[in-house]
Amino acid sequence: MRERQQGLLAILTANTIFGLNIPVTKALMDNWMTPLGYTITRMFFGVLIFWLISLFLKKERVNKKDFPIIFIGGLMGFVGTQFLFSQALEYTTPVIFSLLMALTPVVVLVLSTIFLKEAISIKKVLGILLSISGAILIIVLNNTESNLSTNQFLGILFSLMCVFCYAGYLVLTRKVSMKYRPVTIAKWMFLVSALVAFPFSFQELNHQAIYTNEATVMSYLFLVFALLFSTTLAFFLMPYALKRLEASTVSIFMNLQPIIASVVAMIVGQDVFTWDKPLAVILVVIGVYMVTHKKKSKGLVKVRG
Repeated sequence: MRERQQGLLAILTANTIFGLNIPVTKALMDNWMTPLGYTITRMFFGVLIFWLISLFLKKERVNKKDFPIIFIGGLMGFVGTQFLFSQALEYTTPVIFSLLMALTPVVVLVLSTIFLKEAISIKKVLGILLSISGAILIIVLNNTESNLSTNQFLGILFSLMCVFCYAGYLVLTRKVSMKYRPVTIAKWMFLVSALVAFPFSFQELNHQAIYTNEATVMSYLFLVFALLFSTTLAFFLMPYALKRLEASTVSIFMNLQPIIASVVAMIVGQDVFTWDKPLAVILVVIGVYMVTHKKKSKGLVKVRG
């Protein structure tokens, strides 16, 4: 029972971190960093921290045949997803983004059905339709600019691109991720990402307000949270929880992310409460639950953030 409690605490902490990271990133995009600068910073930090951590672990050799998948996975799941994540938050609010990003398991199921020919049940089809209806509700009723979003259409577009990019990454790397330790996968994918980001770093990092004398203590705290907690700590909490909990339990806790992001964003003034948002949350969360829930399952659930 004690191990289960530890697992529940780990998964609750991880999803709280991922949920909080959305309004934190929004704050950085609004005042201190550009999407590309933020992405480059996370890639450089990731490659340093995970290669450093790997030095203290038993060396794990990667099969040469798996490197193409790791390379493409790094581009899609790390560079692509992180850039689109920060780009979306530059234009839209954390509430809109988090609700659309919650559709990731649904898109993973659709892509797996199309490309991997995986079976799909009536229950999951209903879950897909329910989630999509929630997404349509939030898109249709919020596709206008306000003082809280600079370009809602672009924000929604980048959010959907982020969902498909991350879902594609999960489907593509599913088999490879089960062959190696999470740190091994992360260090190689971050290395690929850092090498891709390197040519853009010289000019881009010089234009980040957070790296000037104008930066405040709060801006540094936001960046530290994104790097140490979202990029690093939550990454280790997820596998820790998965060893102690069923995949269905983990999936349920992942639904906390849009709720936490939405509540915090409204509290700090990054969004306002309207009747359609809780309704959309309910539709998306119930739909995702129907798609991901299994009575008996101990499969892997991939990390994001």
